[in-house]
Amino acid sequence: MVPAHSTHSADRNNPLSVWWQTSLGASLVSAEAELLAEALEDVFGWEMLQIGAWGPGRHLLTGSRVRRQTVLAQSAFGCGADVLGRPSQLPVTSDSVDAVLLPHTLEFEPDPYAIVREADRVLVAEGKLLVMGFRPWSAWGLRARASRDGFPPGMRRVLPERRLRDWLGVLGYEVVSDQRYLYCSPWSSGPKTGDGNGPLLRRGIVNPFPASAYLLKARKRVYTLTPIRPRFRREPAVIGGLVKPTTRTTRQQW
Repeated sequence: MVPAHSTHSADRNNPLSVWWQTSLGASLVSAEAELLAEALEDVFGWEMLQIGAWGPGRHLLTGSRVRRQTVLAQSAFGCGADVLGRPSQLPVTSDSVDAVLLPHTLEFEPDPYAIVREADRVLVAEGKLLVMGFRPWSAWGLRARASRDGFPPGMRRVLPERRLRDWLGVLGYEVVSDQRYLYCSPWSSGPKTGDGNGPLLRRGIVNPFPASAYLLKARKRVYTLTPIRPRFRREPAVIGGLVKPTTRTTRQQW
């Protein structure tokens, strides 16, 4: 067991945890929590699982209507995790979760497709999968590629939305909504006081930047197979290329 004081010390030294405390990082998490609250309005059930830490505490799940929410992370730094484990090997029973949230998780882990497969394994039929990611050819995506340590700190890659759609298509998912957001510069200090989340969620009239992030929402489709009864074929009417003779009653001659 890790002592609480050593965990808090690790939180202060973690670059991503420090970035979440900045004005830009805090504004991004706040805007994404607002966006998720709208996306989760029609998501109900008993269990919701957030895979991966993103932001201090549990801000992203405040708008969830699912009865119970669980945060799973690989380490406990500043995320209010309930369970510690590998995102690619979830300690969760198959077909037991109604909704799964991946908040930029695929961009920080070494094997993103394995995480998508694990999310698919634990989701129930018709369950919802929500994925947040940065767009590669946006300002944030370009800064992430140009940064030696990644941006935000520790990010391994920028996963194109098209590739994610291909993965979900192979697994039989239906994309039900796709929202774009994050219309501010990654070199800025965040929205001005009083602007709220507007500059991040909606494109302003004079804002020159395209959307830098996406929120993709998909439904797990499970198609049941209807068994087909075998048809019993009658004896063929043609045997050896010749017409099979039929029996007829002959009229009695008087």
